[in-house]
Amino acid sequence: MSVHPIVPIFQGAGKPKRKEDIESGLEFRILGPLEVQMNGQGLTVGGPRQRAVLSALLLSVNQVVSCDSLIEKVWNGRPPRTARTQVAICIATLRKVFRSAGWSEETITTATPGYMLNLAGHSLDSLRFEQMVARATEWTAEDRPAEAAAALREALALWRGPALGGVYAPFAETEAARLDEQRMLAVEQQMALRLQLGEHQALLGELQALVGACPLRERLRYYLMLAQYRSGRRAEALTTFRDGMRHSIEEIGLELGAELQSLHDSILRDEFPQPAVPGIAAPLRDRPQPVPCQLPENDAYFIGRSREQWLMDDALLSDCPQLPSSIAYITGSPGIGKTSLAVNWAHRSAHRFPDGQLFADLRQDRTLDVLHQFLRRLGAEGPLPMDVPEAAERYRAMLEGKRVLLVLDDASSYAGLRHLLPGRGECRVIITGQADLDELLQKYSALRLRIGPLSDEESLEVLTSVLRDSRAEESPQATRRLAALCGHTPPALRAAATKLLTKQHWRVSDLVRRLERSADRLAELSIGEDSLRARLNRRVRELDPLSAAAYRELSRLDGADFEAAEAAKVLGTDLLDAEDLIETLVDAQLLEVVGRGLSGEMRYRWQELVRLHAFHSLCAAPGLANCVG
Repeated sequence: MSVHPIVPIFQGAGKPKRKEDIESGLEFRILGPLEVQMNGQGLTVGGPRQRAVLSALLLSVNQVVSCDSLIEKVWNGRPPRTARTQVAICIATLRKVFRSAGWSEETITTATPGYMLNLAGHSLDSLRFEQMVARATEWTAEDRPAEAAAALREALALWRGPALGGVYAPFAETEAARLDEQRMLAVEQQMALRLQLGEHQALLGELQALVGACPLRERLRYYLMLAQYRSGRRAEALTTFRDGMRHSIEEIGLELGAELQSLHDSILRDEFPQPAVPGIAAPLRDRPQPVPCQLPENDAYFIGRSREQWLMDDALLSDCPQLPSSIAYITGSPGIGKTSLAVNWAHRSAHRFPDGQLFADLRQDRTLDVLHQFLRRLGAEGPLPMDVPEAAERYRAMLEGKRVLLVLDDASSYAGLRHLLPGRGECRVIITGQADLDELLQKYSALRLRIGPLSDEESLEVLTSVLRDSRAEESPQATRRLAALCGHTPPALRAAATKLLTKQHWRVSDLVRRLERSADRLAELSIGEDSLRARLNRRVRELDPLSAAAYRELSRLDGADFEAAEAAKVLGTDLLDAEDLIETLVDAQLLEVVGRGLSGEMRYRWQELVRLHAFHSLCAAPGLANCVG
């Protein structure tokens, strides 16, 4: 077997250096003038455009904001011709500011069709405010007014002035008004709690100032009248009512509402020495908890996998006392359909789990965040443990005696999911991932399913179901060739069918011919953020530098199959080191083991589109732009 020119990049290579730990991340502050701090030091964000772009990303944190949306927000519908370029410059400038401050991770990522600010490792005061207000609401419902009032005091202390100060754009003004309304609702809730705690005299000055600043907020006027009445200032309470009535009629032409008028009448007659405090949530204890159902939407074009589903039925649904397993682990290469299989089976079997179905994307969320999410879905009330083992203990206690199905998607390590596994009982777990979770298989009798490409018939069914016309049946030979060019992988098959769907005048053979001549077939078969190329890019980024380089270099080998000795020549290493690198790629589901050759050495195989991705990555590497396949 011939090979392409060898670049011995591994000779003398050492282990990759670890990144230095950073004391803390970036602190974004929008509850007042827009600020960014790092370890207590303020960063210079830049001019009006950079501040507007950063504000827009912070208001949609952890979500993709399209470039068109950023242009609309920054220029308010009147963008210059260079707007897209200017947005890109703003993003580059912000990234440079963050890097200069010592944060090496990419906080603002490029994500089709725009950009996303990833808050992982950082903090945002508006999110902290919302979390503390939510906690106060829970404590209020549990009749814990002191704790709730303290949480609201801490939340309101985050405010430093009008929100998004220094950001001059209509969208910022709208969002500032929304945030300020949230602040006022929190203020009103805090006043209600403090009245409930008997702090009426201490509140008089604060409430008078608040009513003076916001004379049309009837709830604040109610609380001031109540505080005055309870402090023995009955005449002042009645005056407060008359001032409010006059102001309301003059400003908006309406009398005060029924609650205030009822309070006025009660104070006038001195009938109720302790009128009730409105605005306090009813206790949650007696409310029935809904059964959690977190499963994502089923895949409309899910095809095949009947053998795998039968094995999962046998392992997870058997009524036999010697139950084979309570866990199914689905693994396979990126884009092969692991999540679709898990979610399809979960929907089909949901009726067997009457206590609910829980779902978590482990690539997106931290273990503690997932535990908190699950605990809330299971009905946990009050503050949640901030320690992972403690939260896991409470989580397992809540699952005790229940029959719940858990789908844990995209697991990368046993450490990342072990606290999410229930104890012994009737719960069942489906895990998907691309890593070999040796510890999971060692500690649990888990069913391990490695799924591969679809069969010819299943691939044809995917193409036909997406295409929804007769072109596939009219050209069976061309359709089979198209399925082969797609590597029989679901994302590529759907992308191909979608191209035909949008090109009604094309025959299947037209697309086949185009793919056969394409210099980058994977690009032709990639549509959207979750394309096969995007999934492979993510997987390779998770590899260590030596394994990622091996992934690229091995694509120089001719053909899909090869032995370790051939790989060692390409990699410029000895046989043992080459085998270690190859096994890392096997564990990452980027290569397959196909047995031993005539020489007795282990043989490995590329899936075709994975090899194309590796070779494209090789050609895109610096200094290799002219390599040829």
